[in-house]
Amino acid sequence: MNSETQDIIKTEYQAGTAAFERGSYRQSVQHLEKASSLVTRNSQLGGEIQIWLVTAYEAAGQTTEAIALCKQLRHHPDPQTSKQSRRLLYIMEAPQLSRRPEWLTEIPDLTTLADSEAEFRRGSNLKGATKTPQKRPEPEPIDLSQVNTKDNLFIWVALIAIGLTLGGLAWFSF
Repeated sequence: MNSETQDIIKTEYQAGTAAFERGSYRQSVQHLEKASSLVTRNSQLGGEIQIWLVTAYEAAGQTTEAIALCKQLRHHPDPQTSKQSRRLLYIMEAPQLSRRPEWLTEIPDLTTLADSEAEFRRGSNLKGATKTPQKRPEPEPIDLSQVNTKDNLFIWVALIAIGLTLGGLAWFSF
């Protein structure tokens, strides 16, 4: 495998994982499929790319493809890939529990929002508005005449206990 192909594999793999982490699962599948088609599938990197592809398939709603690839990866020569595929397959084939609607929180689909709309940009609440830093309230001054300044006997008790412990250790060491 030449270095140009390795660069393409690395680029597609990184683009696929980045798209997955952004939540763009279909793009992630496309990038990871391209990387998987170029890499030696029985290599450690090939197994790693295919594990990512399994999770991207599952996230994109292509469960049958994810399970089929996961079943293939159970027999992968890399022990880590084989172990991960068995764990993923166990999770994907687990029976679905029934959930009552009141237990779920519906998350709105934000994919239709334009990224360039000013009102939806991160950090801005109004168009053209700038935030002014808020000042922290200053702490109230402490009246030193009301502070208890009498000695606490705890320090003397602690010092005597330490002295007796050290003396006892020295006595028993002879």
